[in-house]
Amino acid sequence: MLENLIYAVQGIWSHKLRSFLTMLGVIIGIASIIAIVSTIKGTNDQIMQNLIGAGNNAVTISLMQGDSEYYMDSGLPSGVAVVSDEQKEAIRSLPDAADASFYVKRSYMDGVESGENTLNMGSIYGVDMHYLSTCGYIVSAGRPFVEKDYTEFRKVILIDDKIAKSLFDSRDPLGLTVTVHAEPFIVVGVIRKADNFQPVINSFSDYMTYHQEEYGTMLIPSAAWPIIFAYDEPENCVVRAKTTEGMSTVGKDAEKIMNQSIVSASDVKYKAEDLLEKARNKQELSASTNNLLIWVASIALLVGGIGVMNIMLVSVTERTAEIGLKKALGARKRVILLQFLTESAMLTSIGGILGVAAGIILAYVVSRMTGTPVAISVPAIILGVGFSMLIGIIFGLLPSIKAANLNPIEALRRE
Repeated sequence: MLENLIYAVQGIWSHKLRSFLTMLGVIIGIASIIAIVSTIKGTNDQIMQNLIGAGNNAVTISLMQGDSEYYMDSGLPSGVAVVSDEQKEAIRSLPDAADASFYVKRSYMDGVESGENTLNMGSIYGVDMHYLSTCGYIVSAGRPFVEKDYTEFRKVILIDDKIAKSLFDSRDPLGLTVTVHAEPFIVVGVIRKADNFQPVINSFSDYMTYHQEEYGTMLIPSAAWPIIFAYDEPENCVVRAKTTEGMSTVGKDAEKIMNQSIVSASDVKYKAEDLLEKARNKQELSASTNNLLIWVASIALLVGGIGVMNIMLVSVTERTAEIGLKKALGARKRVILLQFLTESAMLTSIGGILGVAAGIILAYVVSRMTGTPVAISVPAIILGVGFSMLIGIIFGLLPSIKAANLNPIEALRRE
């Protein structure tokens, strides 16, 4: 085998330009496939990162009317009871749940001001003591909510940096007052997400998913919520799964428990946002288009394979006398067959390696020009090189058989 490899390298090197032109189809085909696969993987990773974030594994179970979240400003939903303490404990006790929090909210909150500064848009949540840890918030200044904030119905508020900048400019907000619908709340802390996750907005759908966060977030104790809105509301839930893989399961289990609060026939139901399923659907939509491109790129490999078969047939014709001499000296068909198969496979393997390098460079060039995320797939690289070798064996088989079956006497006669 080593001797065949040496012969193959010598044969390729002795016809450098011809060998390179023969490899070109394989190089283009492998490069195209590597670039496309890297783009698919990068896009899929970005989709998963966008939807699941930096890994806090939070699943939201919201009260939905059809496909839309129920709008509480239109009044309390009929037939929906407040989630009981027993239900809350059952959700926190789920095998896949690390923690759970229950909250009420208004996504577009006006009537928030401090002095002359008015907040026109922003989200406000009435939360329990589990909310910060479940949703991945940390207190960057001040303190979190404490038990007495709930038992004594204190009007205190946590705000994020966006709200702090909008209402207080460069001043320290701690201890200052925020008026929410004419009710004064004391700022006790400034919060921010515990991770540095920033979603990439590539479409209107992405914008609609994340734009609410651009206006900032305010948190008040759930016990103080009726002070502003005058009644208790059915709560939504956010569950933090122990693992990313457990998100779908824990979401569905929590959804079933939450729907026990639906006490009469209603078009309003609790539904878990299955982020993993949503990510998979987006990935499949992205991959379906790119898979078509892979098939188109594979045509270049087919053309490259035909080029290899053609040049190997030429090589057999050029080396007919050499083959005849070897067979006259006792070389078996298998030896001749392996020699030419090795040369063919070596030719396409080198083309495959060059194609992988070109594909990686091409992927980063496309990424730089279009902003498309790229993630290099090691299995795709291994598969690409292996596939190029397989092409050499398949398309080199016919010339190798032809060489092995040459009659030594006829071969020695031929010049």
